[in-house]
Amino acid sequence: MLRLYAPLFLLGFVAAAITWVGHSHGDPLWLLALLAVAIAVSFAAERLWPYDPAFNHDQGDRLRDVLHALVNESLNLLSIATVPMLAAIVPWHVWPTQWPFALQVLVAIIAADLGITLVHYASHRIGWLWRLHAVHHSVTRMYGFNGLMKHPLHQAAEAVGGVLPLLLLGMPMPVAAVLAFAIAIQLLLQHSNVDMRPGVLGRVMAWAPLHRFHHIRYGTAGDVNFGLFFTVWDHLLGTAFDAPGYRLRQRDLGIGSQPYYPQAYSAQLLAPFRALPHGEVPELPEGLRRRG
Repeated sequence: MLRLYAPLFLLGFVAAAITWVGHSHGDPLWLLALLAVAIAVSFAAERLWPYDPAFNHDQGDRLRDVLHALVNESLNLLSIATVPMLAAIVPWHVWPTQWPFALQVLVAIIAADLGITLVHYASHRIGWLWRLHAVHHSVTRMYGFNGLMKHPLHQAAEAVGGVLPLLLLGMPMPVAAVLAFAIAIQLLLQHSNVDMRPGVLGRVMAWAPLHRFHHIRYGTAGDVNFGLFFTVWDHLLGTAFDAPGYRLRQRDLGIGSQPYYPQAYSAQLLAPFRALPHGEVPELPEGLRRRG
């Protein structure tokens, strides 16, 4: 089951969304209920097959993470609602609406993945973007809900890089809705505390076994594995990394130079605009040092 969990979770929920929105022409608002089911399944699986049982324990961060998720998914919903208005003012429509709906979603995922990955990559190199992105890196445990925890302005930056170009090409609202849902599902998998072992697929898909290394607290050593859906972008950027023999723990996570990064929701919204204290970056453990 640990080998099949990630592909079944992703394909099962995204296929259900495609069937409901693309083939049954159902109301995309029901995808919120389907996302709630996915979150419940994620929580249950993390307790059945935990990567680290300590990651399942509330550290006073549960309410904060719920607020992040509610705000960010509500903003996603609002942005999807504006798609018809944008379509009305864009003078060209080159989106391949004649293609099968599932293929349109796949093309949207691949294109959005590239744009979001590049914004993510830039967020570790451009100061103001990093200050927004640091909210996401302040977590000290890895579980599915972390994927939905980000500063809303950084989520907007990712949307501009990954989704806006597709909207300007005429991507229809139903495709945009399923794309947003698929991103949320992938984020749950990418930050999951399930001890998944996806084998060969784990080298292609940017799931938790690889993405956990992106959250290490040892300075620029965490500038790896930026991809949202696929690892191909990291191989092209030269940022792909794996240390299969290293078991990450809470001591490895967070922002090493800012161990006292604000933890309350309101404080995290303001953190990018405040001067926060910095310290020394912790020494990288031997098991995480690149070889060759």
